[in-house]
Amino acid sequence: MARAAHREPGSRRDARRNRAALVTAASAAFAEHGVDTRLDEIARRAGVGTATLYRHFPNRGALVEAIFAERVDEFFALAESALEEPDAWAGFVRFLEATLELQSRDRILREIFVRYPPGEGLLGEARQQLRELFEKVVGRAHAQGVLRPDFDVPDLALVLWSFAPVIDATAEVAPTAWRRHLHWLLDGLRPEGATPQSEAPLDDEQFAEAMRRRREQRFQQRPATGRPARGS
Repeated sequence: MARAAHREPGSRRDARRNRAALVTAASAAFAEHGVDTRLDEIARRAGVGTATLYRHFPNRGALVEAIFAERVDEFFALAESALEEPDAWAGFVRFLEATLELQSRDRILREIFVRYPPGEGLLGEARQQLRELFEKVVGRAHAQGVLRPDFDVPDLALVLWSFAPVIDATAEVAPTAWRRHLHWLLDGLRPEGATPQSEAPLDDEQFAEAMRRRREQRFQQRPATGRPARGS
């Protein structure tokens, strides 16, 4: 009994160490090669076997969620900082700039938001909290009359989504080119002289379907990686 009691804490320490090593290895591999990196390659980098990886993370989504958990607080902090800015327009601009800056230097976040749909669990909860913060940022700007009134939260989501191809295409040749694109867009979001829109913003169902189609278009050509039955 004494020997078993002695081994158990060590087993827990080993498990925690292996889990941390897998998250670190996955973060590095996903940053280099994208979220489709083979799971056996991640296990190799972490210095563990694939069985150990699957004990901690039964599928790729669970591993992605663990990485996301370490980064999502940055998004919350950006939105909360925008809400603390007395000038709602300055807060809105700061939020967009900081969010896109974060995405431009973090390939993992870009891929997670495009590839993984809203759902249950940590990703779903985080997306809902982010939406609530987005609503407050946009609502304050509307209340102060500094943001065109026909711009809503689904439009903000599309704006953030639309920058991913720009960031990807210019990352190696002009990594801050997205800022030029952003400031053109910001000029169009001011209420003064805004051209009335004939199209309504996407509703939640339309946006979800658009995201689904975008994921299919972006990822359908990629080769399968890892263990298809459990790693997708």
